[in-house]
Amino acid sequence: MRESQPAPISDRYEPADVETRWYPVWEARGYFGADPARPGKAFSIVIPPPNVTGSLHWGHALNNTLQDVLVRMKRMDGFNTLWVPGTDHAGIAVHVLLERQLAAEGRTKEDLGREAFLERAWRWKEESGGTIIRQLKRLGASCDWSRERFTMDAGLSRAVREAFVRLWDDGLIYRGDYIVNWCPRCQTVLSDLEVEREERDAEFVYIKYGPLTLGTVRPETKLGDTGLAVHPKDKRYARYVGQTLEIPSVDGTVSVKVVADEAVDPKFGTGVIKVTPGHDPVDFEIGQRHNLPIRTVIGFDGKMTADAGRYAGLDRFEARKRIVEDMKALGLIERIEPYRHAVGVCYRCKTVVEPLVSKQWYVQVKPLAEAAIKAVRTGRIKLLPRSAVKTYYHWMENIRPWCISRQLWWGHRIPAWHCDADGSVHVSREDLRTCPKCGGALRQDPDTLDTWFSSGLWPFSTLGWPDTTPELQTFYPTSVLITGTDILFFWVGRMVMLGVHFMREVPFHDVYLHAIVRDAEGQKMSKSKGNVADPLEVMGRYGTDAFRFTLAALAAQGRDIRLSEDRIEGYRNFANKLWNAARLVLSNLDGYDAAKARKVEPTLADRWIQSRLTATIGVVRTSLRRYRFNDAASAVYQFLWHEYCDWYLEIAKLSLYHAETPAQRLGTQHTLARVLETTLRLLHPFMPFITEELWQRLPHDGASIMIAPYPKASPKQQDPAAERALGAVMEVVTAVRNIRGEMRIGPAQVLVVTLRPIRDGGELFKEHAALVEALARIRLVVDPRAGRPKSSALAVAGGAEIYVELAGIVDLAAERQRLEKEIRKVAESVEFLTQKLARPEFVERAPAEIVERERARLAEQETLRAKLTASLGWLDDGAR
Repeated sequence: MRESQPAPISDRYEPADVETRWYPVWEARGYFGADPARPGKAFSIVIPPPNVTGSLHWGHALNNTLQDVLVRMKRMDGFNTLWVPGTDHAGIAVHVLLERQLAAEGRTKEDLGREAFLERAWRWKEESGGTIIRQLKRLGASCDWSRERFTMDAGLSRAVREAFVRLWDDGLIYRGDYIVNWCPRCQTVLSDLEVEREERDAEFVYIKYGPLTLGTVRPETKLGDTGLAVHPKDKRYARYVGQTLEIPSVDGTVSVKVVADEAVDPKFGTGVIKVTPGHDPVDFEIGQRHNLPIRTVIGFDGKMTADAGRYAGLDRFEARKRIVEDMKALGLIERIEPYRHAVGVCYRCKTVVEPLVSKQWYVQVKPLAEAAIKAVRTGRIKLLPRSAVKTYYHWMENIRPWCISRQLWWGHRIPAWHCDADGSVHVSREDLRTCPKCGGALRQDPDTLDTWFSSGLWPFSTLGWPDTTPELQTFYPTSVLITGTDILFFWVGRMVMLGVHFMREVPFHDVYLHAIVRDAEGQKMSKSKGNVADPLEVMGRYGTDAFRFTLAALAAQGRDIRLSEDRIEGYRNFANKLWNAARLVLSNLDGYDAAKARKVEPTLADRWIQSRLTATIGVVRTSLRRYRFNDAASAVYQFLWHEYCDWYLEIAKLSLYHAETPAQRLGTQHTLARVLETTLRLLHPFMPFITEELWQRLPHDGASIMIAPYPKASPKQQDPAAERALGAVMEVVTAVRNIRGEMRIGPAQVLVVTLRPIRDGGELFKEHAALVEALARIRLVVDPRAGRPKSSALAVAGGAEIYVELAGIVDLAAERQRLEKEIRKVAESVEFLTQKLARPEFVERAPAEIVERERARLAEQETLRAKLTASLGWLDDGAR
């Protein structure tokens, strides 16, 4: 046992000083490092790689806090722990960033050329790409930084090429024409995740198509129509199905075929839709099913093509206006209505995305998805919260080919070479110079791979695959993946498919999907709304430990996090409470001898706090095992604040300052120090910095709390009898304190209290009368035959009746008048809020957060009325 440090503890907790002191120590001592040869059961996590262009946002902070809680706990528990860090190359994001730099210089990427652009991108990555890694360290993330990976480093680039070649050889990669999300500004395909939805106002234009009328928000695509569709069961249009209609249009009379397809919603618009296979994903599918031709009238530059006739060369939105004007002139518009709908925009440049048919590289993922579904159905992978399972199955069962090519320069270039002489395509692990078929010249495919392709290999490529490394053998499958719900399909699903395919084993056993961090009103954080605070600034104001604890405490499964600085401030107060408790303990350890203290018989309070600590350890461990971070945080918070600080420290002061014997003080010192030291270890994964600082000052074993054992709940330390006994004492003290507060009696006033116990309860209160008197500031009389004195307040605690004498202390008439006035005031508030919440127009039209706030106010006022009424009842009963 190492004695506490002699250096005095400061009066105030200064988070910045503590944080800057300890993280470099942990890193320098190698505590974060993993070793495949180290004994112990393996526990491994791979970090969801943030974009190399990114800075720490609230989602990163939540995600990495939860990971760090688990990693630190498992490390302390003796596991051979590995947390792999790294960043994603962020293809589009880097392009946008560098193209802005070039634009400021009056140049374009084409002016530089591909090779020079890539050199500049690598230079930027080396100089500025480590920002988020530094920020994760500021958060306290205990990753093995010696194993930091980048999705375009040499090892991962080799893994990507190996995966592509194997999938090609397995017949799962091919080139084909399919409809994709196209950004006319970035000039590349976008994944569905890279398309954001923005609510915008538009016009819903009802166009006459011969005998039929239909509505559309994209009249410019009318020029690409090759069919009309209705629902098979829609009797209104049954007679038209199978017919080819000759329809007058802005470009003359056109022929369109009417088909019946279940994709049509008969309740939307008129129940008829125009089918434009070249410019709408649903229409493309309908066209495929009914062999409708594809006509492309909008090009990759967002302008109308030659197939658009006299509108060729116009921007697509200008063409929309012109076409509507021309149709009006021809009498083809029945009516136009205002319409608000979600429009897909590029997540980087905010350009409206254009669905276009393009020749791209695809992975046929259906066979991979079948294995991924089986992995979850058989329990080899557990998804949490369980509500995610149904969503996972739905996506996997309806999965479509995965477009993996991007028209970018920064990224993994597709390892395919084209021979223009004979038209052959060759995929290779090594760069090719000449055609293996005819010996002619080759050109490498210009496209790069979707970033999700490389990140889909992340759990095993970061461990050395395709080589069979000690890391891969020790740490794969990883133990758990913690990530956001929004990338269940785009990343989690693909890791499962690729992991099972290449490794013949799942990439992780558990997947915990955390919720979204929102503001205090439940709104999504957005710079445009002005409701986003910089996490680094918040950490600077309140301390990293308080920031981390807030995120963990609010991380309930399946529920979005409503974050406010008031909550963070509250947990900063928790850190201050812990600091001050430690100061009290440390200032009272003079003369402490642990060996002698162990021989002292523990008091009731000592046994109680140890038993409560044991119960708390059990709750924390169970909660973390079930990924119920909020329950774990709540348990340790409640114990430390309300049991250790509010109760045990107050009880301990009696022994510290008024001990009857030296042994009594020694026993209290021992319990104070031992319980606080254990609690610090329990709290460490959540609040690493303050716990290390205080642990180093207490008597302890070992060099750092980071590698000290995580507490375990021992059945021997459970003491139900002590919990019942002290619980009864606390209940009496609380009852008296409540009466004191309700009657506005000052804490210095000593009250006379008579306690009438039930059955054999009198002995307990007689034995601990001094403790009750000291805590409640009373003179206690225990009398099984006592009757209620006149002018007294009554409380019941555990069946015992408590009479608090008020004569000469409280002006009963004045107090009654005050309480009646307060009750009337609160009753008016309750009536107002009740009527307000009874109005349907308020409940249905007001924002949900406002309605919820008013309901909370009503509940608060009703609780206050009940308390005031009870206080009045004490007076009325006691006056009789």
